[in-house]
Amino acid sequence: MNWQQLSHASREEIEAIQNKKLRQFVAHVLPFSPFYRALFEKRGLSFNDIQTTDDLVKLPFISKEDIAPTVEDRARPRQFILQPDEHLIKQYARKSTLIKLLLGKLTGQNVKAKLEWEFRPVHVHFTTGRSALPTTFVNTNYDLELLKESGRRLLDVIRVPNDVTAINGFPYSPHLAFWLGYYAPVAVNMTSLATGGGKIMGTQKILDALERTKAALAMFIPGYCYHILRQAVADGRDLSSLKTLVFGGERVSDGLRQRVQELTTKLGATDVKILATYAMTECKTAWIQCSEHTGYHLYPDLGYVELVNKEGKRAKDGEPGEVVYSTLDWRGSVVMRYRTGDLAKGIEWGSCPGCGKTVPRIFPDIQRKSEVKEFNLAKLKGVLVNLNNVYPLLSARRDIEEWQLEIRKRNDDPYEVDELRLHVAPKSGVKLAAIRDELDRAIRDELEVSVDLIETPLPKLLEQLGMETELKEKRIVDLRPKT
Repeated sequence: MNWQQLSHASREEIEAIQNKKLRQFVAHVLPFSPFYRALFEKRGLSFNDIQTTDDLVKLPFISKEDIAPTVEDRARPRQFILQPDEHLIKQYARKSTLIKLLLGKLTGQNVKAKLEWEFRPVHVHFTTGRSALPTTFVNTNYDLELLKESGRRLLDVIRVPNDVTAINGFPYSPHLAFWLGYYAPVAVNMTSLATGGGKIMGTQKILDALERTKAALAMFIPGYCYHILRQAVADGRDLSSLKTLVFGGERVSDGLRQRVQELTTKLGATDVKILATYAMTECKTAWIQCSEHTGYHLYPDLGYVELVNKEGKRAKDGEPGEVVYSTLDWRGSVVMRYRTGDLAKGIEWGSCPGCGKTVPRIFPDIQRKSEVKEFNLAKLKGVLVNLNNVYPLLSARRDIEEWQLEIRKRNDDPYEVDELRLHVAPKSGVKLAAIRDELDRAIRDELEVSVDLIETPLPKLLEQLGMETELKEKRIVDLRPKT
């Protein structure tokens, strides 16, 4: 079933496709994974025991801790790479595949080349390494074709024609955001420029490209997009051709959307769609909204997404939970029942009110579980603080240009209590003294802790954030010494 059919199929049809893909993948592809061969043997499971997505509950969850390299074991991610050999192929490959391989040998076809195309790693991505050492995830040529296909689907969801120009403003790196931003326009024959972000082309040249090519589509990390549009307003640029902004890599709050909308209006683009994506290196693709108020449209034939509650049980339709991902049709590095650490408000089915597609959709406003930290703010007990709440609070304030939150130890003593320092660059003409009390009260009400407010000049704060040098701006930094 092609994407146009799949994206309008019934739930029953979609679930039947998922079950078929899951059976084929687990029985004939997953055995090539050293990690999952060992896991199934340890659990006393056969690869034929997984027949439907309901059977996935037989598998234990895995998480970043299982995949990420450590100082002692830097090769750990290799165990998740599919590594077929002649023995495994004969044991697990589908009969149709074995017949094709045999016929290939009899007719002189290059069987080895076919297997290398499907399984040999040719392209490497890394996680950003915020919660662990950067983790390698490899892709094969098979994966790159699926990456193009998922890019094609992404642009179909947001209904962007291919006769426009796109600017890929994601930082150049072995990172999913840049490469999906590269392959998506290629997949639909769209003219595009991969700028490499501020570190490669720089803000002024990217603005030149946006203006001179009359780009209608632009893809950015949200914080950097706000920075570059703010500069465009200061320069008096004309970006009236801009129709769609696609954000990836960071959470997009309503406050940030409003501020970006104000800037694009000043630049002559009066009706820009600002759409967020949700992605992770481990799932090898990104899902997008079709409009600002709809959920992230999944590709249910490529991966299976479930939400689980605190007890590890599956959430019902529309109920919140942690996003758990299982591969259905990728090669290279693959994961099953991978706990992402991301908290979603629910998954919905049925016809999307924005585009009419019927694929399942994850509710927007996903929060990173890793941003819920414990702080020793008192001598006697720790306090849990949800740093996710900082983003919408501060991005919605029009009296603040930029901000960065630091977590430190008092006097830099590893055995002292923790402190939160908030660096802020007020808007031009705004004095921190005038908003200090209100800002301090708002933060204390939201986080239930106090912060030390520090006024920092905008150029210095942009440097601290790594706006022109980092893959993602360093919005929240933990500077506590390791003990």
